[in-house]
Amino acid sequence: MTGAAQRDPLHVLREYRNLAPWNLRDLAALVGAVLEASAVTPINAAARATPSERTIRFYVTKRLVSPPEGRGTAATYSYRHFLQLLCIKLRQMEGATLATITKEMSDQTGDVLERRAAQVLGPSLPAPDRLPLRGVGGLPRGRSGRALSGWLARDAAKEPGGPSTWRRIPVARGLELHVDADHPLARIGPDEAGVAEVVRQALAKLLPSPPA
Repeated sequence: MTGAAQRDPLHVLREYRNLAPWNLRDLAALVGAVLEASAVTPINAAARATPSERTIRFYVTKRLVSPPEGRGTAATYSYRHFLQLLCIKLRQMEGATLATITKEMSDQTGDVLERRAAQVLGPSLPAPDRLPLRGVGGLPRGRSGRALSGWLARDAAKEPGGPSTWRRIPVARGLELHVDADHPLARIGPDEAGVAEVVRQALAKLLPSPPA
């Protein structure tokens, strides 16, 4: 394994603190991208969707997430809000109900939230400069956007048109999954048979049922 893959998840998670504060849109996009890139498989269907702005507002009203600084379009969210939202979605993925999560989150300190999120995400947690945010409604604005744009520009200058390495995972007859070697799914070395089975199940829901 590479040195980057062996980094302490807690130290990686703390790098996101340098990108705060965020507005509501950017917080939702960032948490959604972290969850997607970390390849955490949910067992609760309610956790499959990335958090929306409306969902975050709902969590604030239910005291699952602390109120932001300011109001309306001027409201900003801190690293603590980022941790709270991550922990909520991760517990949902584990099958916990909102009632259970509300009891667990009551008066939790930032250190506890931070350790819990880092433990669950583990080595699959991408550092901010490895987070695929290009397709999440554009890059965040403000400090987050400037930092991430700088990282993307740096990587583009470092490897202009450089070749990519891909892992090929057979899924079914005539179907193969190609995973970039830099993707968390490839870096953490999952069981290929398990990945293939998840893909087959997902495709089964998209394909029309055979006639009776």
